Amino acid sequence: MTGFHNPAVAGFHPDPSVCRAGDDYYLACSSFEYFPGIPIFHSRDLVRWELIGHVVDRPGQLALAMVPTLGGAWAPTLRFHAGRFWVVVTDAMGRGSLLFTADDPAGPWTDGVLLPEVVGIDPDLAWDAEGSCYVTFSGLQLDTGEHHGILQVRIDPVTGRALTEPRRLWSGTGLMFPEAPHLYEIDGTWYLLIAEGGTERGHAVSVARAPHPAGPFEGCPTNPVLSARSTDRPVQNTGHGDLIRTPDGSWALLLLGMRPRGLTRAFSPMGRETFITGVTWVDGWPLPEPVVLAPHPDPVLLRDDFDRPRLAPEWVSVRTPAADWSSLSARPGWLVLTGDGSTMDDPRPRFVGRRQQHPVARFSARVDAGAGAGGLSLRIDEDHHYDIEVAAGTVRAQARVGPLHQTWQRMVPPGPVLLQIEVGPPPRRALGPDVVRLSVDPGTGIQEVAALDGRYVSAETAAAFTGRVVGMYASEGEVGFDWFHYEGSDT
Repeated sequence: MTGFHNPAVAGFHPDPSVCRAGDDYYLACSSFEYFPGIPIFHSRDLVRWELIGHVVDRPGQLALAMVPTLGGAWAPTLRFHAGRFWVVVTDAMGRGSLLFTADDPAGPWTDGVLLPEVVGIDPDLAWDAEGSCYVTFSGLQLDTGEHHGILQVRIDPVTGRALTEPRRLWSGTGLMFPEAPHLYEIDGTWYLLIAEGGTERGHAVSVARAPHPAGPFEGCPTNPVLSARSTDRPVQNTGHGDLIRTPDGSWALLLLGMRPRGLTRAFSPMGRETFITGVTWVDGWPLPEPVVLAPHPDPVLLRDDFDRPRLAPEWVSVRTPAADWSSLSARPGWLVLTGDGSTMDDPRPRFVGRRQQHPVARFSARVDAGAGAGGLSLRIDEDHHYDIEVAAGTVRAQARVGPLHQTWQRMVPPGPVLLQIEVGPPPRRALGPDVVRLSVDPGTGIQEVAALDGRYVSAETAAAFTGRVVGMYASEGEVGFDWFHYEGSDT
C-alpha cells in the first residue's frame, strides 16, 4: 500500500477502531489508566491524523481513579450510525462494558450506558437493515480468566439491555485468545473479523463470513489472513484490525503493531501503535497486505510554552484529572504542578505526560522546583520508570524496575534548571532497545547524571499493554515548568 505512513499514529495508541462519516475519518484507541481517555483522531485521507478530543474527559465516565494497572479503557469500537457517533468499550476492572454517544466526535460524549449482559472484552457495534443493534464481543472473564470465545447479543442501544441471550459465534482457527471482533455488512454478506493468537508475537487476523449477522459463519480457507509471527518484518504483533473503505474506493485495515528493537527484537519502547495496510479482495475474502514500516522522513519538533488557558489534548495524567492539581494561571506562562507527597512509584502521581512516538527522542523542560521537588519521568507504569528531579539544590536520577530502586545525584545551584531525558541507539549489538540518558543543565552546560538500559522500561519487560509516556511531575510543593520540548526521529 503506497502513500501511507507507518505507524499511522505513532506511540502508545493500541486497538484502533475507525469509522467514516462522509469524507471524514475518525479513529479511536485504547487508553487504559490514562486521563483523558479514549483519544479521537480525525483525517480526510487516512495519512494525516489530528487528535481532536477524547471520549472520556470528566470523572465518572470510567472508574479510572481506582482501576489497577492495565485496567481502564480497553479496545473501543467507534461507529457512525443514524447521524450520531457511537463508542462501545470495556472499562476493564472498572464499570464494565459501556456505550457512549456524541453528535460531534470531538465531544462532549455522554456519561455512558452500562451493558450489563456484555460480560467480556473488546465489544463491537453493528446494525442490520431493520435497525437491530448487535454487540459482538470476546468472552474473556477478567475475574476468572475463563474464555468463552466470540459471543454476540442483540441490544437496545438506548437502555443497554440485551434483547437476546448471548450466543457463540465463529471463534477463529483454534489459536488462543479469540478477541477484537468487528462485524460488517458488505455487499449483502456479513464479515466477522477477529484477532487471535494473543496480542504478543503470535498475533493474527482471521476472517469469516455469513448471510446473517448471527451466522452461521464460514472461515476463510487461508486464515489467518495476516500475521507477522516468525518473520523478519520490522512491525510485529500485527492484529486487532478494523476495515475501512479508502477515499479512492479501495479498502484498508487499521490495526495495531509493535516496533521491537534490540539484538533479540524483544523490547518495544513505544508499546502497541496504530498501523495501516492495504486490503485486496480475492474470491469474496478481504486479504490484508503485510504491514510495511514507512515512518515520516523528517524529525518532529514540538514545544509547549504553557501560554494557553488549558492543556493541549496530547497531555495525559494517570487515573486523575490534571486540572485537580495543576494550574496554567497561577504563574502565567508556566505550568504549575502541586505535589501531595506521592511519587512516580504511586498509582496516582502528580504527573502530566505525552507519549514517546519515536525511537530516537529528546524530552526537556525548564524546571523551577522552589522549595518543592519534581522533574521529568519516563513512565511505563508505577513499577517501571526512570526519573530526573530537582529538590533543594540536588538533582537526582532515579530508576525503578519492579522491586529494585537506584538513585544517582549531584548538586546544582539554586534556581531554575533544564532537565532532559534522551533516548537513543544502544552500543553496537547491545541487547536493549536503547539507552536512556538523564541529564541536567544548571546554566553551565548539559551534564549527564545517569545512562540506563532502556529494556527495563519497555512494554515486554513491564508486561504492559501501554507504552512509554514522558512528562513532568511534582512530588512535594509547587513545581513550575516554563516550557516543555520534544524532539523525535525515526532514524
